[in-house]
Amino acid sequence: MLKRAMAELPDIVKIGTRGSPLALTQTKMVQAALTKAHPGLETEIVIIQTSGDWKPEDGETRLQADAGGKAQFAKEIEEALLSGAVDCAVHSMKDMETALPAGLQIAHMLPREDARDTLLINNLANNSQNLSTLPHGCVVGTASVRRQAFLLAQRPDLKIVPLRGNVQTRIEKLRSGQVDATLLALAGLKRLGLADEADVILEPEDMLPAAGQGAVGIETRTGDELAALFDDISCRETLLRVSAERAVLAVLNASCHTPIGVHAHFDGDVLYVRARAVSLDGRESFAEEVSGTVQTSEQALALGKNLGAALAACLPSGFLDQKIQDGL
Repeated sequence: MLKRAMAELPDIVKIGTRGSPLALTQTKMVQAALTKAHPGLETEIVIIQTSGDWKPEDGETRLQADAGGKAQFAKEIEEALLSGAVDCAVHSMKDMETALPAGLQIAHMLPREDARDTLLINNLANNSQNLSTLPHGCVVGTASVRRQAFLLAQRPDLKIVPLRGNVQTRIEKLRSGQVDATLLALAGLKRLGLADEADVILEPEDMLPAAGQGAVGIETRTGDELAALFDDISCRETLLRVSAERAVLAVLNASCHTPIGVHAHFDGDVLYVRARAVSLDGRESFAEEVSGTVQTSEQALALGKNLGAALAACLPSGFLDQKIQDGL
């Protein structure tokens, strides 16, 4: 199949991506892996501005669910992929909606980086490695409702305010004193060579990661033989883990405004998946965990769906319909 696909390839395989430093770094990782697997293949990175990209004039306003939520990070890229303007696209999986547009698929992922969150704190007073590190009543900047809710569940004294921008922008805002602390994914910091910026690495027990965090997905058109190019660079374990995590969100119909953490890990052939949903004010918390032997995508999806159903069954009516209020 690969030989036939290679024969029908465009002269240059165009890879669509956002223009942030992290998005470009991840896309270059895909590009390098692709050209190593297929010597002589020509590729081109196409930067596409999306409606989810932060601009200074946007201020510290969170993405609005009624405007598309985190789907805004992919909307214009997926339109370019469907129209044929690009041949594939590279995304951070934590930014992707669980339901993709008709005609598109994410069947390939790079090996996953560390999925944990980190705390970056101005004027760190001690060497504690948990949330007690944060000074009482300090201002924490984050646009993630998951991070907000999980923080408040353990530290209700904190003041949470929105903080937007790419990784470097948020670090600059922190260091300039706009906020006392912020949270960033360890995976992004590592890929940008900024891991030393992290003051505290948060274990999943304190901050359950977002579904797909640390994973880079490659989106292609359904039925396009070009997708076979990515078979040799895709990580099966990552695909199974993230598939299970995203299945949980799909069952719950969760969005970027739903404070839910989901994380899956393998021990041999057994996949352990846990999920936690927290109220926006941090006062209510519900958690479930499942495990099972997983060797196929179908098994991963089934396990994730079972966990999603179990969590949904214990949530109070209307729990997933909470409305975010900045400045809690």
